[in-house]
Amino acid sequence: MTLLYDLAAMPWLPPAPPDFRARRRVLEDDPGSDPALELYRLAGHALDLNQLIHLGATLGKLRRNTGPLAGGALRLAVVGNANCDMILPALPGAALRHGIDLEVLGGDFGQVAQVALDPDSFIARQRPEAVLLALDHRGPPLTEGAGRALDWVAEMARGLRRAGAGLVIHQSLVPPPVPLFGSLDVIHAGAVRRIIEDYNAGLAGLTADGDLVLDVAGLAQAVGTTRWFHPAQWFIGKLPFAPDLIPLYADHVSRLLAALWGRSRKGLVLDLDNTLWGGVIGDDGVEGIVLGQGSGLGEAFLEIQRQVMALQERGVILAVCSKNDPQVALEPFRRHSEMLLTEERIACFVANWHDKASNLETIARRLDIGLDALVLLDDNPAERAQVRQALPRVAVPELPEDPSLYPWALAAAGYFETIRVTAEDRERTRQYRDNASRQALLETTRDLGAFLAGLEMVARVGPITLLTLKRAVQLINKTNQFNLTTRRHTESAVAALLADPRVTTFQVILKDRFGDNGLISVAICRPPAAGEEGIWEIDTWLMSCRVLKRRVEEALLRVMVETARQAGIAILRGSYLPSGRNGLVEEHYPALGFEPAGVEEGGITHWLLRVEAPLGPEPPIRIVREGT
Repeated sequence: MTLLYDLAAMPWLPPAPPDFRARRRVLEDDPGSDPALELYRLAGHALDLNQLIHLGATLGKLRRNTGPLAGGALRLAVVGNANCDMILPALPGAALRHGIDLEVLGGDFGQVAQVALDPDSFIARQRPEAVLLALDHRGPPLTEGAGRALDWVAEMARGLRRAGAGLVIHQSLVPPPVPLFGSLDVIHAGAVRRIIEDYNAGLAGLTADGDLVLDVAGLAQAVGTTRWFHPAQWFIGKLPFAPDLIPLYADHVSRLLAALWGRSRKGLVLDLDNTLWGGVIGDDGVEGIVLGQGSGLGEAFLEIQRQVMALQERGVILAVCSKNDPQVALEPFRRHSEMLLTEERIACFVANWHDKASNLETIARRLDIGLDALVLLDDNPAERAQVRQALPRVAVPELPEDPSLYPWALAAAGYFETIRVTAEDRERTRQYRDNASRQALLETTRDLGAFLAGLEMVARVGPITLLTLKRAVQLINKTNQFNLTTRRHTESAVAALLADPRVTTFQVILKDRFGDNGLISVAICRPPAAGEEGIWEIDTWLMSCRVLKRRVEEALLRVMVETARQAGIAILRGSYLPSGRNGLVEEHYPALGFEPAGVEEGGITHWLLRVEAPLGPEPPIRIVREGT
């Protein structure tokens, strides 16, 4: 049977190139100047299990020969009740697709309690950033009820965190496809299906400690549970699900890791003709395009607009990239009665006759985000191919011929996976539109100092609070460019820092005459590990790229220095850990007056600032101190 949209085949990705094997071997023999880019190109295809495993092996060889890509590998341990031997080697190849150099650690299957409760386990020795607790319905003690099963899993998670795991990723459980007592299983308290539903609902309580949930149940339901389960493979090799679904599973694990470590996409760039409406606005006019109630095709285009608006309301930045006359391209937004997507929701509107790749570069520049933060939705296969070739870091999903399936393709690709939504996410379009107004002021002001003074900036600087904790954690885990160490912290870890009297945290909320930028900078200072007196180690210092070159870092340093003096601290010590994406701040510390204090292997530089040393000129920012 031909499926309408076979998720298992990952149809939003282009097919694997016929020379995949040859290109992978060339990469191993001659990595070139940017092996990460070629790995990324290869990973951006619909790869089968063998191809994923071989790509992961190539990554491993390059890592051993040239060191970790993008500054460092992220370590994920996998602990489960089933045999994950075929899953583990597929994960690094899938993670490359989402910009992550992933190192996978695994133990013997069926040893969950032994690993979680052993203080000398491989988790304690290797201290991974995350542990995937890969349990299926045969793992937790479900026969004792959902509550007891959740208690058991919570105990395992606490043990893993005590051993050194940064956080634990739980899995929702997939109910067996065939109920034992038919429809009664949905409501009968003792039925496995009902217990699993209660268990999955209870997983939300486990996220209070900063843990995450991978919705395997939803994934299995999407492909079909009769396809997900493979009884013969379980009895023969204790495989938790059908082997041909491992690439899809690995991609979903990687999406969650991408969301956790700030690699999810931020912006959706929209083509117009035959993408948001049927027909060509330049030829058919507003009255001739297909959009709205009364026809199946018109309603299909309404549905993709609804989905786009839902993404924008959750914080995804919208842009338009259309080969069109600008005024003609805007006509449906201004004149079509059934157009749902409004002009005000678009942060950047580019319509001209230049090639799409060049316009995407313009959009990234205007929005001040990286190309690897963009997704292009375009119905034209030739345009998609041109952008993939010219800008491989832009995500370009394949679209089916039937527009009614566009929403499925965009959602199934998982580009905008997130682990939380904050109030600031819902304000993001306004913030980026305000940024465009600032850009317009800059373009009419020749002097940068006059431009900054004209912004009338006010910075509220104080400690991270419980009210701003979620946004601060989101910023820590999503900021890649202006980030001195790119250290990631879970919500529970930051909450623990707030409770530690030896640790001092800072946050900056910036306003100007164009609007409120929200919480845009975070810094964390703590005593050095060696316990040296009178020194603060700047563990974390980062800032949203939306406010670059506004001298906010100088304002924060002034508050940091004043706070250090009051605490009897004599020296601030900062480190720059290159990540491959934060070259922007390589000269951050010397530019602020810090003196060099040594270089470690891997290019890590250390810098010192005596708090009594004079600082540079005051930035044109009014600083308002908050808290203590």
